[in-house]
Amino acid sequence: MSLRWRKLGGMLAGAAPLVGAVISMAWLGWSSEAGPTSMLLAMARHPIGAIALIQTIYTALLGVLWLRYRPFRAPEGAEWPRVSVIIPAYNEGPMVGRSIRSVSACAYPKDKLEVIVVDDGSRDDTFFHMQHLRREFPDLVKLVRFSGNRGKRSALVAGIRAASGEVVLTIDSDSEIDPRTVHEMVAPFLADAKVGAVAGRVAVLNRDSPISRMLEVQYTLAFDYGRAAQSVYRTVACCPGALSSFRRAIILPFLDEWENQRFLGRPVNHGEDQALTNIVLRQGYDTVYQRTAVVNTLVPTTYSQLSRMFLRWDRSYIVEGFSFARFMFTRYREKNRLLPIVTFLVSNLRFVLVAVALMELPRLFDTNVTTIGRSVVALGLGAIFSAAYYLRFERSFRWVYGVLYAVFSVVALQWILPWALVTVRDERWGTR
Repeated sequence: MSLRWRKLGGMLAGAAPLVGAVISMAWLGWSSEAGPTSMLLAMARHPIGAIALIQTIYTALLGVLWLRYRPFRAPEGAEWPRVSVIIPAYNEGPMVGRSIRSVSACAYPKDKLEVIVVDDGSRDDTFFHMQHLRREFPDLVKLVRFSGNRGKRSALVAGIRAASGEVVLTIDSDSEIDPRTVHEMVAPFLADAKVGAVAGRVAVLNRDSPISRMLEVQYTLAFDYGRAAQSVYRTVACCPGALSSFRRAIILPFLDEWENQRFLGRPVNHGEDQALTNIVLRQGYDTVYQRTAVVNTLVPTTYSQLSRMFLRWDRSYIVEGFSFARFMFTRYREKNRLLPIVTFLVSNLRFVLVAVALMELPRLFDTNVTTIGRSVVALGLGAIFSAAYYLRFERSFRWVYGVLYAVFSVVALQWILPWALVTVRDERWGTR
């Protein structure tokens, strides 16, 4: 395929979520008696309609930013730094061996690479598999073992303190990286001294259930599309635990603060990735996204696993939202301060939407069938175009699962954010 056609395909993919949002909004607000102006005014008078308009405008902004995104490339002749890959593990069993082996098979110079695996007090055979890989790769793999479970933050802190690399790269123990991933995760640091942290692209490893297939499409839209746009203004809000890299010198002085973080008087044991990202941003450094660095990770396959994961994520979102809000209006860096504020405010319209939806719930039973049908069609139209973005990565009919996810999310997952607000002080991990 020629470069011209690849560029055209990229533009169409980037426009797909916006087209879906516009068509969805137009279908929802249209009536035969009202013109476009009247329709927009009518929608703007209702809180849900106003939020839909704001989200559509914001989606247009993301589309423009997405088109400007380019992965980072290391300068010609650059000297690759020493890298410490840290893998925290708890009751992971043989999967931790697969994770270690994927790093050992990477193309990065082995004399500049070390893998530090931290057993966080596992009660199964996780440490057995760690020892097996240690014997297989004695010059590459180092082991740290806790006598009891201390939590993922403590495991990561122990790994970072034991690291000797200029760059630390974190990988979840239920994940496997591509052969070029370490190179790609280091390249942004070589390209720009202001880069303090890098987020990699998270893909789904297990595609063996309806839920994991839905997440496969959702991850592509939420993690690639959103983070690519955020990377243009150098503020990726969360460098994910599944695959992130950091300049070790930046985060080393703040490890105690990070490990002992508290919220409303209680210790915070989740959201360690977003908390560390906030620390990097607060120091005036940029956080960016590297699409060419890929990790394939295990995702939930059942509803109970999925809801616990999202509940943990939403609690983290609330806690770290407060953390970011404490410095987002300050001069924490010289430029690119406005768009992070816009993203923060638009993202938090979720809370307004939930509140309005709860207040509107009694009226649902009085809603006529036509209105309900129009809402369902609007949801489907928006989901079809958004899910089509997945086709940019894989030519597969599995993109249809993205449409199913939109319906599934509305029907089965809307309780999670309100419950996260109520239970935000619950520090339990929630997925074991």
